[in-house]
Amino acid sequence: MLKSLCPKRFSGYLGLAAWVLLIDQISKHWIEAVFEMHQIKTIIPGFFNLTLAYNPGAAFSFLADAGGWQRHFFTGLALVVSAVIVFLLKKHQAEQRYATALALILGGALGNAIDRMIFGHVIDFIQVHYQSIWFYPAFNIADSAICIGAALMVIDSFKKDKQANHE
Repeated sequence: MLKSLCPKRFSGYLGLAAWVLLIDQISKHWIEAVFEMHQIKTIIPGFFNLTLAYNPGAAFSFLADAGGWQRHFFTGLALVVSAVIVFLLKKHQAEQRYATALALILGGALGNAIDRMIFGHVIDFIQVHYQSIWFYPAFNIADSAICIGAALMVIDSFKKDKQANHE
């Protein structure tokens, strides 16, 4: 009976990745349709804005001014990583926290890869800040899913270490 549940579990994690991808793409297309470049809409004064920004680089605009090659490099990297994640997801589908982390990272990686393939940059729109003193770089739903997935992986590794020490 357990073996018959495994394909459903795997497809559920792929469904979570697809859900992240869908929400990410819908939110990016909505923000592009409604906002002008760098327009700011305050949601929570002194803390949270929506804004439209393009990032041709990686996290924190790393390599944004590298001349264009980074678009293909980061797209290829995301696709290779996504293939590895699908393999790991299939292999570790019974490990709920780890598989959820992989699914979130997969959906986020594909969401940003689609942006790079279609537009040559990633669409960012979430801006967190403290008053006018400190601004975190703009990000998107895909970035959030990747970060949450990475945090879950760290938590999972601590839980596994704790279990291994008890055994």
